[in-house]
Amino acid sequence: MKVLFVLTSHDKLGDTGKKTGFWVEEFAGPYYTLKDKGVEITLATPKGGKAPIDPSSDTEDASTESTERFHNDKEAQERINTTHKLSDVNASDYDAVFYPGGHGPLWDLANDATSIKLIETFNEQEKPVAFVCHAPAALKNVKGTDGEPLVKGKKVTGFTNSEEKAVELVDVVPFLVEDMLKENGGIYSKGDDWSEYALQDGRLITGQNPASSKKVAEMLYDLVK
Repeated sequence: MKVLFVLTSHDKLGDTGKKTGFWVEEFAGPYYTLKDKGVEITLATPKGGKAPIDPSSDTEDASTESTERFHNDKEAQERINTTHKLSDVNASDYDAVFYPGGHGPLWDLANDATSIKLIETFNEQEKPVAFVCHAPAALKNVKGTDGEPLVKGKKVTGFTNSEEKAVELVDVVPFLVEDMLKENGGIYSKGDDWSEYALQDGRLITGQNPASSKKVAEMLYDLVK
């Protein structure tokens, strides 16, 4: 089984002067969940090269078993530093695609033409597409085969407005994931803030927050195997 991971290249948190990027747990949890099952994983970003880590996700507070494993895994770190360029990637080479979150995708993947086309191609090829936390931002401009938003009429979740409020970034982010999914016609639902919550509707899998990342990977694996 071959799964493509698409991470953000964006590292600026709006006009705050602070850094952002991808959330370590949302990469590491799914990465090891799938890798330990023998899945072949390829990493790609819009710009290629080093995928930026969100410093907020690299703290003692945000630490998990998976993030600890990542910090001791030179091979995985090297892969994060040398991702493929998204435009060089071909959907036909993979069985599924997974997007880890972090705030970065709100700025780049939401509007990246290559990423949009890639998700649409995976969907046309009837392959699973999975997103966690802020990564559903990448679905903002993605259309289904009927020309309507891909999420329209589908059960979806993603980082909640109340979670965004809790991290005090409502006024910093370009849009709120929950609002965007609803505006695009998604049937949005959520669990309690910071609790594990993931949904599958057909080949579309979405998870609410970092706590949901492994669950999303497990659902993705079950869908492909």
